[in-house]
Amino acid sequence: MKTAGRFASFALVSVVALGALATGGCSRNNIEAVNLAIEADKVKSTNVDEAISKYEQATTLDPTNHRIMWKLALAYTKKEQWDKVASTCLKAQKVAPTFANYYFQQGMALARQAAKAQGGGNWNDAKGPLEEAIQKDPGLWDAHFELAEVLLHLDDEQGALREYQKAIEAKPDELAFYIPLADLYLRLGYIDEGEKVVREGLSFGKEGDKFLFGLHSLLGQVYESRQPPKLDDALKEYELAKRACGQCTEPGQQIAFFNLGAAYAQVSPPQTSQAMQNLQAFQKMICKGAAAARYADQCSQAQQLASKMGGTLQ
Repeated sequence: MKTAGRFASFALVSVVALGALATGGCSRNNIEAVNLAIEADKVKSTNVDEAISKYEQATTLDPTNHRIMWKLALAYTKKEQWDKVASTCLKAQKVAPTFANYYFQQGMALARQAAKAQGGGNWNDAKGPLEEAIQKDPGLWDAHFELAEVLLHLDDEQGALREYQKAIEAKPDELAFYIPLADLYLRLGYIDEGEKVVREGLSFGKEGDKFLFGLHSLLGQVYESRQPPKLDDALKEYELAKRACGQCTEPGQQIAFFNLGAAYAQVSPPQTSQAMQNLQAFQKMICKGAAAARYADQCSQAQQLASKMGGTLQ
């Protein structure tokens, strides 16, 4: 789309002025750095490596323009170059220490590094920047969520519960936040609290939302955890979970076949055909694959249930 020269010039001057505001001046290097950043912006969606190269050149020319550093950090994020994300955000903090996002992105990058590191990594490294981000902006919901994940790895379960809840309070329509909070409540034995969280999440659910799979699966667990277990209600939730994930090919979704198979096998009277069909699918997808060790208990239970119904899993 063509733009009149006067407006095009105004746009360029505005961007240059933005760079000047960030650096406190408007030298030749300042202007060239901003122009390189503009070029990088144009290619970042199609060629992130070229964009990174241009952003890097720009930050070398003007190491005080924290806005360009932020663009560079986001480009590194696309490449999952977490060490570079963290170091770039640290530089941006020194120039603009009041920007909460720079601390959040650094903490998130350090958390990703810890997750990838053999031996568990150092989750404590991520804690400080995330806490600083929240101190500067308490409404930064993604920082609350990331901090909850970090605290969970640090065995601070109460802290994780608190931060998950704060993330939900800041953004209540984000279904992804309800799943780990409810799951943690259930693992700690707080069944009523877990059910409350799940139902609150489901109140925001819309048809087609992929996170409905997790919420319905957890509600099925709630019903199974009751004394006595409410197996018919659990089965209905597992059916809804399976409907939500469709073919259930994404990581972690294959558990839907085990949940359904086990539920069909245990209701009264047992629905043997449906039970065997789902347990066999779980056997094929998980128990004969690379994830067998992770789901060893479920694979063993699946065989036991099949045997109890007079069948075998191949």
